[in-house]
Amino acid sequence: MTEKERMIAGLIYSDGDDELQNAMAQCKKKLYEYNNMPDATREERGDKLREILGRVGNWAYIEPPFYCDYGTNILLGDAFYANYNLHILDCARVIIGDNVFIGPMCGIYTPKHPIDAEIRNSGIESAAEIRIGSNVWIGGSVTINHGVTIGSNVVIGSGSVVTKDIPDNCIAVGNPCKFKRAITDEDKAYWTRLSDEYHAEMDKD
Repeated sequence: MTEKERMIAGLIYSDGDDELQNAMAQCKKKLYEYNNMPDATREERGDKLREILGRVGNWAYIEPPFYCDYGTNILLGDAFYANYNLHILDCARVIIGDNVFIGPMCGIYTPKHPIDAEIRNSGIESAAEIRIGSNVWIGGSVTINHGVTIGSNVVIGSGSVVTKDIPDNCIAVGNPCKFKRAITDEDKAYWTRLSDEYHAEMDKD
């Protein structure tokens, strides 16, 4: 197996491998272009994003600046939106569903560095896949660590550090991030009422 194949498979690999270093260099060039398109339309940014990432769904958009390692290991669903300064270290796959919103200053990190300093300093590491379901809202300054799965219909509170899996249909918050409460019909009723009031107000105008 090549070092790239080992990396994707979640096995120990050397991050100094020439193929991996060249892939990262190419990604950096494309990211520089993406992050320096001041007058680009949403469609133009989407086209450029498709040159960088492994999959980009319909209406997916990332506010610049955006940073990642390889790009090809990032798979985005439809209607994805990320605010400024998203960092994704995609040494393993990062698979994200539909209708996912990510606040500013968030980090998604697949690498697993050795605890032992001597081994770590040698450039050996591994990585673990991260999955995020659909209809997820991730608040600002959230960190998502390697190997985590976040379910669908989830809200992650700002500043949380996600180190373990989060189930469907809940609000989770904290460092480490933990289940806080389920999302219920009362939540839907509350926001439906506010939405109806808003549209009624707009109709008056």
